[in-house]
Amino acid sequence: MQLTTQAVAVDIVGQRIVEDVSLHIENGEMVGLIGPNGSGKSTLLRTVYRLLRPVAGYVRVGGDDVWQMSARESAQRTGVVVQEAPSDFEFTVREIVEMGRTPHKGRFSHDTRDDMAIVEQALQRVQMNAFANRQYHTLSGGEKQRMLVARALAQQPKVLVLDEPTNHLDIHYQLEILDLVRALGLTTLVTLHDLNLAAAYCQRLYLLKQGHIVAAGPPEAVLTPALIREVFNVDAVVGQHPITGAPHLSFVALDTVALETR
Repeated sequence: MQLTTQAVAVDIVGQRIVEDVSLHIENGEMVGLIGPNGSGKSTLLRTVYRLLRPVAGYVRVGGDDVWQMSARESAQRTGVVVQEAPSDFEFTVREIVEMGRTPHKGRFSHDTRDDMAIVEQALQRVQMNAFANRQYHTLSGGEKQRMLVARALAQQPKVLVLDEPTNHLDIHYQLEILDLVRALGLTTLVTLHDLNLAAAYCQRLYLLKQGHIVAAGPPEAVLTPALIREVFNVDAVVGQHPITGAPHLSFVALDTVALETR
């Protein structure tokens, strides 16, 4: 299912955070949203999954404007994984994943056999069956993220939106989560701070600066030394990953370069 934003603008407390942002993601494509802190990445995502209403433009999933849908209809199409949730959940892994079935149930509906089968399948896809009866707060960071992906999968979405899913995870879990997400084959929009991870896992990238898209395209077209210097204020050497062939970046602060040339 396609995901499209057209000329989206978002204000928060009277301040323009996102301006004239248009993007398009094809069915099954994994696209990255990158940019420095404060560039508007998370704000744009919140507009996509109906948490922030844009003051201009539209967001369409499967050709339909998400703000013309009910919250329930939107949740049936779009699954969301935000940065690691609070650790004080007093629920088991299975109970939290079961919450993903809420958009498909009436207010007083009970879990059906189909609901339970879908939950079990979601747990299996993220390899969390053995943790189903564990309390949320006992999980590691990577386990929590896998569980949150399972909750999103229990919604049976056509589109997956992830906000910094690798944040605060060690490298093993970063790769594990992104391998899992890519293997799902869903239309996916993900924000990432790590540009090398974005280059390795995303088919295309949108680069934001101060709420505007300044570049879009495959990683090799977006992650250029000139653009990285302009947007992130660092110098970069762009090479090729020896295993994956994806662009691979090394960084140095501008001040360091200036000092070394004196």
